Amino acid sequence: MNYDESVRYLYSLGNEIQTAKLGLERITKLLEALGSPHRGPRFIHIAGTNGKGSTAAMIENGLRAAGQRTGLYTSPHLVQPTERIRIHGEPVSQEQFAAAFTAVHETAQSCGLDMHPTYFESVTAMAFLLFNQAQLDWVVLEVGLGGRLDATNVVTPQLCVITPIDYDHQAFLGDSLASIAGEKAGILKPGVPAVFAHQHPEAAAILQRAAAGPVLFADQWTVEDLSIDARGSRFRLRDLPVNCPLAGAHQVENARTAAIALHELGFPPDGIAQTLWPGRLERVSEHPEIILDGAHNPAGTQALVHYIRRFYSGRNLWLVYGVMRDKAVDEMTSLLFPLAGRIILTAPDNSRALPPEQIPADDPIITHSVAEALQSLRRAAPDDVVFITGSLFVVGEARHLLVQ
Repeated sequence: MNYDESVRYLYSLGNEIQTAKLGLERITKLLEALGSPHRGPRFIHIAGTNGKGSTAAMIENGLRAAGQRTGLYTSPHLVQPTERIRIHGEPVSQEQFAAAFTAVHETAQSCGLDMHPTYFESVTAMAFLLFNQAQLDWVVLEVGLGGRLDATNVVTPQLCVITPIDYDHQAFLGDSLASIAGEKAGILKPGVPAVFAHQHPEAAAILQRAAAGPVLFADQWTVEDLSIDARGSRFRLRDLPVNCPLAGAHQVENARTAAIALHELGFPPDGIAQTLWPGRLERVSEHPEIILDGAHNPAGTQALVHYIRRFYSGRNLWLVYGVMRDKAVDEMTSLLFPLAGRIILTAPDNSRALPPEQIPADDPIITHSVAEALQSLRRAAPDDVVFITGSLFVVGEARHLLVQ
């Protein structure tokens, strides 16, 4: 299959959340039939609710800056699925993606599986195949959903990292922090060291009980000489200077966790300073200032609210907002909407999107596509600030239209 055909087939498998089939039996059988490519590179395995993608990107940048051959696997993508599989900091080519899909698809049809691998299982197997072919030194591997039964949890990593745990995907992971933490802790392996970011006490207790190897607690590494502005932060961690180019106070914790992980692996944190992580408080225009942020759960929304209050208080704020129907919509909008002077509601091109008419807001502008929502921003003045948020699908579509 060519690239377009492979992407269409993957999408035909259904939404990766709605059609998730948690469990390792299918992915294990598939990978064995592919020659066990997941047993090649050394892995850093990252789980958590918020910040795992940012933390993964910072760790990968740190390794690459130290001269290591690196891979990075993250989800979801913003524009193209090739973004999920990166080698040496660059998305794999469409040709590589299509070839990997063809190999996975043909193997899946011939190895006696109970069903075709899901979207996420397929792309995960493709990533393992491409990483193994590239003969990398390290792969930074982000969990897709949960941890214990996630398709990535077939590796025995060199290091496990768990970023802050909060409420999200309760239908799959449980309604309590203890239950969610138990699923995230499922990536921990006997004898494998782990780094735990700062956690709610309930989650921290579960992680400590589940620890199966040496643990480094981020809380024990004091952040000193912190300087933070709207575009990033700088601080010291013991004797290590850390420069984080990702905006938001919450990124300090992610950078601290990444720096500790790099230190445990024997590398300096210098490369964190070169990290790019699109769609997370990413500034894509100056007049008016337009900022993209995929705040898609209550904890992420609270971090965005804190950022706006700290750096944009007193500015005329426009909000472009679209959200998935399975999210905590009332909680998130009650936090964010009071900060906005003008609200534009929209929906991305996704079957899970909540119709904009059903999003609770006072006197909003209703639009039915992200492109239409961006057209409405023509009314914004050059000195206004615009935040586009609510869902990574909204952010991805907006980024595709705004960033050339």
